[in-house]
Amino acid sequence: MLVRIVKLTFKKENITSFERIFAETQQKILGFGGCALLELYQDINNPAIFFTYSHWESTKFLDDYRQSDLFRETWSKTKVLFDAKPEAWSISKKNRVD
Repeated sequence: MLVRIVKLTFKKENITSFERIFAETQQKILGFGGCALLELYQDINNPAIFFTYSHWESTKFLDDYRQSDLFRETWSKTKVLFDAKPEAWSISKKNRVD
């Protein structure tokens, strides 16, 4: 499994627009092949900073999504709202303690 974390920083006036875009597309992304989880987090100290946290069966599934019309449409609406360049990490889970 691949875990993908993306840090997104928005202009304050665009926060509501981003939240609307995420709400409209979350289920579509979850329905995309290989996506098992998609969550959105917001920084406690800076409400303009968000993180998406997703689980993908493999890099192939993430790459397929990133080449899809769904990604291109969503990204084109989202990228105009940024206040800083997004950062992304693809990681593997090494340990979990409950």
